[in-house]
Amino acid sequence: MSKKYQEEYEAGYSPRLVMEEAARCLLCLDAPCSQHCPAGTDPAKFIRSVRFKNVKGAAETVRINNALGAVCARVCPTERYCQLGCSRSGIDKPIDIGRIQRYITDFEAVTKMGIWEGKPLNGKKVAVIGSGPAGLTAAAELALEGFKVTIYEKDAKAGGYLRYGIPEYRLPNSVVDREIERIVNLGVDIALNTRVGVDVSLKDIEKENDAVIVSVGASKGKMLPMFEGNRKVLLAVDWLKKVKDRKGKVKVPDNVVVIGGGDVAMDVATTLKILGVPHVTDVVYEQFSEFRASDKELKCAQTEGVTIIDGYIPVGVARGGIVKFKHRLIPSELKIKADLIILAVGQCVDVAGLGLDIDKGEVAFEGNHLKDSKIFVAGDIAHGEKTVVWGVRTGKEVAFAVRAFLRGK
Repeated sequence: MSKKYQEEYEAGYSPRLVMEEAARCLLCLDAPCSQHCPAGTDPAKFIRSVRFKNVKGAAETVRINNALGAVCARVCPTERYCQLGCSRSGIDKPIDIGRIQRYITDFEAVTKMGIWEGKPLNGKKVAVIGSGPAGLTAAAELALEGFKVTIYEKDAKAGGYLRYGIPEYRLPNSVVDREIERIVNLGVDIALNTRVGVDVSLKDIEKENDAVIVSVGASKGKMLPMFEGNRKVLLAVDWLKKVKDRKGKVKVPDNVVVIGGGDVAMDVATTLKILGVPHVTDVVYEQFSEFRASDKELKCAQTEGVTIIDGYIPVGVARGGIVKFKHRLIPSELKIKADLIILAVGQCVDVAGLGLDIDKGEVAFEGNHLKDSKIFVAGDIAHGEKTVVWGVRTGKEVAFAVRAFLRGK
């Protein structure tokens, strides 16, 4: 069971298949796929390079535009972004941009390409709090411009949710390690096991640096009051972290109910099936047409045999682990027996000890900069979508803002 958990769920392209897929590209002059990429990875350009058998050039395009190109290739919900803009959709189906990008970044890794070349240190120091997608991206962008960057990470290893939340079969830690190694090789320091607000104060970090980027992720799962204190109830983020830490070697019961309809819920439900749970039922508040999960995640859960029931709200738990639900639109009730209940009903950022003004889980800044201070924000703590590719986007944006700030612009 654990072996299947550690194997990538979707196979990558072979050289022949990637060329065939790239050949389907219409080479649009206005490149709507590139316009729809939040991270600005420029798929139109790298697909064109692949089509003309210049994979090295394609890798340069990906890496220069996206510090986490290999990660995004695997976990980005491309149907919402680049593939949504693909002109090929009007003919048959959009280009599989994610798998092409994966081939390119795998080629980059196998051939040990060295694309990045940083500038000499410019004397300015920047601290980054959090080593998730936004923090890593900001660090890479600034290091390339000659800034001395130090990342403060509360966990034993860097990567944030990339390392501790996304299942191994979707995003192997070996890929995360490679991405981080490239960033460290630019001269970025990472202080691990260091919780800002506990081990070191935010004020001390401000004193030692010319700018500070707060990019803590939404790592804290939300608990529904009706399940408070129930021993059969776990939070999705905590359970996923445990499974990934143990490489899938965990005990699982026969009947599990998952509550939630986003990507995290799909990760939990699919992982349960991969680990051998015979009965996994995912109960979702939204109707199928309203699902927040990506198409790829939903399809994966369905393929593995997860039972998905839409439109129901949890109302409590009776003796014997009977979970009660009611339909949100019609007078209908539902009862499901569960040995384990896993909640995937949202996450919030954990900024305890930082002393920042929080408004509904997001820092109330103007843009990404706290006026009259050295503090900037990126990632889940900033405004915007809560996806990895959006984290890359905010990391690039905050790096641009910090450069302008420190250059007096």
